[in-house]
Amino acid sequence: MSGQRVLLIEDEPAIARGVSDALRGRGFEVEVASDGEHGLDAALACRADLILLDVMLPKVNGYEICRAVRAQGIEVPVVMLTARGREQDVILGLNLGADDYVTKPFRLEELIARIRAFLRRRNQTPTVVRFGPCEIDVRARRVLRDGAEIELTAKERELLVYFASRPGCALSRDVILNAVWGSGAFVTPRSVDRCVATLRAKVEPNPPDPLYIRTIRDVGYRFEPDGTSAGADD
Repeated sequence: MSGQRVLLIEDEPAIARGVSDALRGRGFEVEVASDGEHGLDAALACRADLILLDVMLPKVNGYEICRAVRAQGIEVPVVMLTARGREQDVILGLNLGADDYVTKPFRLEELIARIRAFLRRRNQTPTVVRFGPCEIDVRARRVLRDGAEIELTAKERELLVYFASRPGCALSRDVILNAVWGSGAFVTPRSVDRCVATLRAKVEPNPPDPLYIRTIRDVGYRFEPDGTSAGADD
């Protein structure tokens, strides 16, 4: 992980100093921008392996930065920093293309664990994703458990393949709907919940207490193929 570069866009000096010092102490290179204008310029320069992005920034807010980054086709992971209890902030950020979020105040170790997880996964495009006794053949759209194919509906299969393509990412219900059902489909976010429930019944060892398809309260879901989550949200 040494030498990988994190762009931190944060206007609160104490948070910026604490996070940047912690990251540098663990071998990361850190660039800090203290307002949205400079942060946007740095983000569009594509020098970072990951962006930590505060929502409330002077000059240009975090939503505008995230939107601009994705509009330019920049696929660097974006982790948003948001105030606790502001689910609408989280959902808007995810819908604009953020990969995850951490609520303030946060534990540095939790934040660093999430950063490391994203950087490990970056540039990996596995054709087979394993979780517990199951494996997903992404190209063949097949799901096996202990070597035997699991019978899934078309939507369950596409949903699980989509989860497998975004491991560790916080995904809002609207993002999932657009990716799996399509933006023109006449369905509601409840369709996602129903499909997740039936999918869990087929792949989770204990569906009421899921290990892999985790609920993010008031937001959506996160797929954790290793069955753990830094800072559980559900």
